[in-house]
Amino acid sequence: MKKLILYLIRHGRTEANEKHLYCGKSDLHLSENGIKELEDIKKQINYPECNKYFTSGAKRANETISILYPEKQYDEINEFWEYDFGDFELKSYDMLKENKDYISWITDNEGQVLCPNGESKFQYRKRIKKAFIAFLEQCYKENINSAALISHGGTIGTILEVFYDNSKSFYEHQPSCGRGYKITLEKVDDKYKFINIDSI
Repeated sequence: MKKLILYLIRHGRTEANEKHLYCGKSDLHLSENGIKELEDIKKQINYPECNKYFTSGAKRANETISILYPEKQYDEINEFWEYDFGDFELKSYDMLKENKDYISWITDNEGQVLCPNGESKFQYRKRIKKAFIAFLEQCYKENINSAALISHGGTIGTILEVFYDNSKSFYEHQPSCGRGYKITLEKVDDKYKFINIDSI
């Protein structure tokens, strides 16, 4: 039986966040407002020191960790990249609301409908689930007691939906930019259990 403290933190704000655009595969920088907001949040929150640090590898995640944890070395895990919105990328609801493919996707309760040239919700959940299990195995194998992962709203929301509370959608679990969760996990008989979770 072994415990792991894991901090899941959402990257800072980008221009796509500010304009309410779907942004997954686009590798955007933080906006000027996003940088300032992170610097302000850092004055309010004492981001904890960890044994090891990780990001999704996206510019917005890497720039966030450089602000929150300056000079810390980190590993990139690209499988934690945000949802691939395909043809809906960098478009808003208002731009897409007349699009039949978009309506099919947003009204799909089973998660099987693909974004054209992108992922389905089922495929995304499967990707994140596989990546998270491998990530936890790495932490336990390397005897990491605490880790921080800077990634995306969809990624964090999906981890909580799949592993913690599936009565809420991943949208409901998403933290605001620069915020996230402190999670205490326990490994028992090769299974992982969330034993405590707090917002940060």
